[in-house]
Amino acid sequence: MSPPVTAHAAWLPPEAFRPLGSRRVLVHGAGGLVDTVFDEVARACAAYGGRARRSGDPAGDPVAGGAGAGPADAAVDLVLALRGTGHLPAPAARAARVDGAPGDEGFLLTMSGGVPVVLADAPAGLLYGLFHLVRLGESAFDAALPTRWHRPAMPLRMLDHWDNVDVHPVMGQVERGYAGGSIFWRAGAARRDLARLRDYARLLAASGVNAISVNNVNVHGTEARLLTDRLGDVAEIADVLRPYGIRVHLAVTFAAPVVLGGLPTADPLDERVRGWWAAVTRQVYARIPDFGGYLVKADSEGQPGPFSYGRSHADGANLLADALAPHGGLVHWRAFVYNHHQDWRDRSTDRARAAHDHFAPLDGRFRDNVVLQVKSGPIDFQAREPVSPVLAAMPATRLAVEFQVTQEYTGQQRHVCYLGPAWSEVLRFAPWGPGRRTVADVAAGEPGAPGGGLVAVANVGDDPFWTGHPLAQANLYAFGRLAWDPELDPLAILDEWISLTFPPTTTGDPELVHETLHAMMDDSWRGYERYTAPLGVGFMVRPGDHYGPDVDGYEYSRWGTYHFADRDGVGVDRTRATGTGFTGQYPPPWSAVYESAHRCPDELLLFFHHVPYRHVLRSGSTVIQHIYDTHFAGVEQVRAMRDRWRLLDGLIDGAVHGRVTERLDEQVRSATEWRDQINTYFFRKSGIPDERRRRIY
Repeated sequence: MSPPVTAHAAWLPPEAFRPLGSRRVLVHGAGGLVDTVFDEVARACAAYGGRARRSGDPAGDPVAGGAGAGPADAAVDLVLALRGTGHLPAPAARAARVDGAPGDEGFLLTMSGGVPVVLADAPAGLLYGLFHLVRLGESAFDAALPTRWHRPAMPLRMLDHWDNVDVHPVMGQVERGYAGGSIFWRAGAARRDLARLRDYARLLAASGVNAISVNNVNVHGTEARLLTDRLGDVAEIADVLRPYGIRVHLAVTFAAPVVLGGLPTADPLDERVRGWWAAVTRQVYARIPDFGGYLVKADSEGQPGPFSYGRSHADGANLLADALAPHGGLVHWRAFVYNHHQDWRDRSTDRARAAHDHFAPLDGRFRDNVVLQVKSGPIDFQAREPVSPVLAAMPATRLAVEFQVTQEYTGQQRHVCYLGPAWSEVLRFAPWGPGRRTVADVAAGEPGAPGGGLVAVANVGDDPFWTGHPLAQANLYAFGRLAWDPELDPLAILDEWISLTFPPTTTGDPELVHETLHAMMDDSWRGYERYTAPLGVGFMVRPGDHYGPDVDGYEYSRWGTYHFADRDGVGVDRTRATGTGFTGQYPPPWSAVYESAHRCPDELLLFFHHVPYRHVLRSGSTVIQHIYDTHFAGVEQVRAMRDRWRLLDGLIDGAVHGRVTERLDEQVRSATEWRDQINTYFFRKSGIPDERRRRIY
């Protein structure tokens, strides 16, 4: 077996721990996660000359860094303390007088007698407090440090890995993976690179993620067995991730009672089926006591489900919920259900409608431990879609918003495309109108009625840079941070990521590095949108791998992804008046806004309307001229991005610079191809020339 490849440190380089590691740090408390906190502090202090001490643990007061421990309340520069574990150190005891409660994962950060204190009621809060200190760096020790309670907005902040145990003949080791192989599995076996898994757990905890699913939602034969005779492989992963507060979930096939149990049926109302799931679930928890639950893709793209037995999705989800409930587990039931054998001739069938049509009538029928996992948009993770109307249609159901960190339709980690601004737009969207509840509020839930949180498809593989493109790490980091606090400014999150990943002390010109990365990444999502599919129409990608332009690639397909371009215009009529009626799935005021071609936001016009090429947008440009202008502008933006990056040669790590340079060259090539194919296609369709007389083929 070849030795594991050393992974890039991402946003946890040793240098990020220097401010903490150069000081006298006291960790107070007991338990597995507190042990993790102390281990992190001790390693930092050993590296940078500080001193780490431990109190409040019956095992004693170990020492790291400089010699000599002294009493627990001796002079310290930083205290991380867990309440309820013995006598609090004096700075923490003073901090405990601050009104408020952090909850199970939150913490208080305050300055107490000139000493910064992280105070938590539960070990997870102490762990998140530690990584917040790392983010703050030297500013954590500023005398003006404000007192603040930090609590996660979302109860669950989860990543779904679409990793296959066996190598799939079409999708490979990782479905929609653009960063090498799986970090969990290799060619049918558990990979067992435990050091890499531990590093991954650290990265996730430092960004705020608290759960993962370790296998593909498209559950194949070998993967199905992770629930039974290969459960030990899952338990081994859980053991590595547990010290960083990461709970493991498992994608299961709805047909498991047939595939694994030898039953003649998987009917959710059959008592034999219910008994089988209950027994198997007991075995799972006997081996993994903190197991998170099941993830299910059912009746979608060939996956089995309750429709086969004339049952509803509520029946199917509740079957598993009942098996998990005695153990505190959750069912994540994906709402990605649609007809993938659509007749392109049939204008009445609309893939965008499908999730709402299937699930909205079931509101209130799901168990409390069912989380309905709803894609952020109604189609499939396009660079621009409206927010899914399902998120406003099911007030009596726990809903999770699903994003895609892996860049399936946004450049596949060969293009710079920072998605934080896109996700922030979704989370801040108010389905019932300005000033009302937002999508983030729906996902977070309310007191007594918890929401389902945020979930995203992961973008990590065994590539040395984790995400293939080093700058794509920012998307993984941003997801975790927005899941913790959806009110955060995505550009401020990017600023955090830059400062952590490229510490000023490790670069040749910190100011230039910082400015260059912001100039490249701040607007990169909209830049990608400029040179790909225009005005929300979506797709226009090459079928199969979904990379690169193919305007009509899906136009006559079964997948329901059409643009309906003809000689007169382009776009999909989804209005109630003359189209599929999709606009009626939204509550006011958006149902009326989207119904009107003149009120609809420009960036979504072609998603909701079929309009003439000379239709004047709210921007004042015509549709056809907008297509030409944005595609030329998008390519120029990518070329400028590459030119800026060249300025950093010799100023940052050479391996990082080389990999990004290679990817930027490909992005320029690909963006140029997008520009020329899209512009040529619409010029030939419309016969309308570019008013600026630029070259179109």
